[in-house]
Amino acid sequence: MVDKVSKETRSKIMGSIRAVSKLEDLISSALWARGLRFWRNSRRLMGTPDWSISKYKVVIFLDSCFWHSCEIHGNIPKSNTEFWENKFSKNKERDKKVTEYYLERGWNILRIWEHEVRQDFDAAIDKMEKFIMDAKRNSNKSVV
Repeated sequence: MVDKVSKETRSKIMGSIRAVSKLEDLISSALWARGLRFWRNSRRLMGTPDWSISKYKVVIFLDSCFWHSCEIHGNIPKSNTEFWENKFSKNKERDKKVTEYYLERGWNILRIWEHEVRQDFDAAIDKMEKFIMDAKRNSNKSVV
């Protein structure tokens, strides 16, 4: 299918897309309000986790239902389906490699779906806080 806008316009549109979503901002504010401190979108870590705490070896990824092809809400656009199927397949493979990378190195990794947060925001924040606190407790146990 032919693009309806020029390459320059498409480039400008794509360049205006934010790397951080408003949902990530809301989650960050809620976690910060609970006294949790973290790095956001740390490019020095593999896969650029949405939230990370290196001290406790914690990485958290918020997986978008669209881009990460959620089994419940993910769908393939009707146009250019071959491109999208390939794109989503690569995204899933990359997610798998990133998860394996952290698990092999003893990190605590949490992947949370966008729909989990949208369905029950407080429960999702509770889940993330518990995950971080459990990792913190476990890292303190290894210190003698």
